[in-house]
Amino acid sequence: MATIEAHDERTARREGAGTVPRRELTYRFLAAVDIEGFSRLNAREQVAAQDRLYQALELAAGRSGLDRSLWQRESRGDSELAILPGDIDGPRLVADYPRHLAAALRQGNEESADGLRLRVRLALHHGAVVTGGFGAVGRAPIEVSRLVNLKPLRRELRRRRDEDLVLIVSTALHREVVESGFGGLDPADFEPVSEVVKGQIFYGHIYYGKRPRPVRSNPSAKRPWSSLLGRLRKAS
Repeated sequence: MATIEAHDERTARREGAGTVPRRELTYRFLAAVDIEGFSRLNAREQVAAQDRLYQALELAAGRSGLDRSLWQRESRGDSELAILPGDIDGPRLVADYPRHLAAALRQGNEESADGLRLRVRLALHHGAVVTGGFGAVGRAPIEVSRLVNLKPLRRELRRRRDEDLVLIVSTALHREVVESGFGGLDPADFEPVSEVVKGQIFYGHIYYGKRPRPVRSNPSAKRPWSSLLGRLRKAS
């Protein structure tokens, strides 16, 4: 009898070890940041760029009242994907965090003795996330990662030679946070853009503030359905 009980116990342990843990689908804030021109730097400069970005991110979060120790962070060499708690203040992330990050980058560049100027792209989003065995998965991590690499955002950083940061927010975040009126955010300070990446279209809103905007290269981005509505009107 003892032998049978021992066998049952060993079997239960083996079955339990192979059980896939239950995954929870949660809605979270996400932030993706990417260093401009990282691949053109040598190894020493890449290490310096990573260190300075880390310091700037820590400083910006602290000044914004955000606790980075609670963020799930995935470093990718020249970039970082962060999954934030779902209960943080949205306007604090969208309005305060980019402003403090831009100030921290500017301070670091001014105090740098190596002549390396750190410039970054920042994307913010809010959506569904599942934690997998190798990190966050789902539509939201993919979307924020696509947004930070959109060609219009890359062009905008090149255009703003005197600035060290450009910001893009997802359409969902623009609708839910920017248009809420909280945090002193003005929807008119953002310009919609879009790009097809690997067969999927991604929409975002680049922050311009009161500065002049460039001539729009994709006029249909402001109203994604405008071209379709135009074709329907002509057909009728």
